[in-house]
Amino acid sequence: MRLLALGGAGAMGRVAARVAAALPGVHELVIADRDLDAARRAAAALAVGAPVPVRASRVDVTDGPRLRAALADADAVLNTVGPYYRYGLDVLRAAIRTGTHYLDICDDWEPTVAMLELDEEARAAGVRAVLGMGASPGVSNLLAARAAARLDTLTDVYTAWPVDVGDQPGASRPASSEPAPSSADSSPTDSPPADTSPRDANGEISAAAVHWMQQISGTVAAVEGGRLVRRPPLRPVTLDLPGGHRGTAYTVGHPEPVTLHRSLRPGGDAANLMVVTVGTAAYLDVLRDDLDAGRLTNETAAADLDRPTVRRTLRAAVRAPRLRGPGTLPPFFAAATGTRDGRPAVALARLTGAERFLADMAEATGVPAGLGLAQLLDGTVRPAGVHPPEAVIDADRFFADLARQCPGVAVVEDL
Repeated sequence: MRLLALGGAGAMGRVAARVAAALPGVHELVIADRDLDAARRAAAALAVGAPVPVRASRVDVTDGPRLRAALADADAVLNTVGPYYRYGLDVLRAAIRTGTHYLDICDDWEPTVAMLELDEEARAAGVRAVLGMGASPGVSNLLAARAAARLDTLTDVYTAWPVDVGDQPGASRPASSEPAPSSADSSPTDSPPADTSPRDANGEISAAAVHWMQQISGTVAAVEGGRLVRRPPLRPVTLDLPGGHRGTAYTVGHPEPVTLHRSLRPGGDAANLMVVTVGTAAYLDVLRDDLDAGRLTNETAAADLDRPTVRRTLRAAVRAPRLRGPGTLPPFFAAATGTRDGRPAVALARLTGAERFLADMAEATGVPAGLGLAQLLDGTVRPAGVHPPEAVIDADRFFADLARQCPGVAVVEDL
């Protein structure tokens, strides 16, 4: 099978392509990027020791004819080109048109809604597509499914990922998929995370940072009373979970509420949350105000994360005392409320031993994408159509594969 890795020269794309190159069903790997030199460098590095031929190709996803030609020459595409609210829908449409199986790491809820609406077209074309198979969404969706499976009835479901918190008090760690402000942490004892810059290896503002600004501004998808709604982001959600895990996290726009609403059908609320220190939450709230007022664009707000201004830092310092912190919440988890054996119950599914894995944004996103791709290519993802991870990925196999790829990582479930 010939695999096209769109965006394969990027940080997450390189990791996902590395995992994909070792999959039994892959016979040739094409690293495609709008920057041909970068694609050639990535392909050359990956070709060393790769069990399959690896070559480079120049593909700009905004060039429709060139994109379709590249897709038509492939059996499957691994799409890591973001931000997805700009490019995701067009790439999936092109893949369906060319009959190319598809997997991405889409972390924007807006295109997720539109892409799920292509399900009938994908089924008619015999195309199998999996959306959002990274860390969050992706691993988070599978944790949510594991937590919900412990209950007889489901009311609420929450997924959460870390921004600048660790497993121990005072520890600091970057997000699973977003960079954190480099100087907005209110705790003087926390050292800055090692990989929180919103800039990529070329010094440009990363798509992940631009995406993050999109998802902390305006309104975002959530579920309330079993219905999909739009609400302002950065709303506090206080949780009391099994094992003495208690604290407050903050809502952010992400696909999980959209897809879990369809697949698990919670009767109450669903949201995606950031486990974040008070200082960073306050700074994000300041950026949100300026984005909503038109004083910042997604790009300029993302640049501000690299060098927080004194004025915004002071505004955040005024807000911070009014906010609640993460307490003892795990850094990466899914929680579900409902009933079990006729009694109210709360189920928690969390990753343990994942500190090093989650600290590297590229690894935390790219490795799950590669492991999810394995199930797409070998037919485990069987029905044609457009699917979220929790609907078609075998969670038990995925977490076993993840533990082999990342020794020490495990899923712990509490009830």
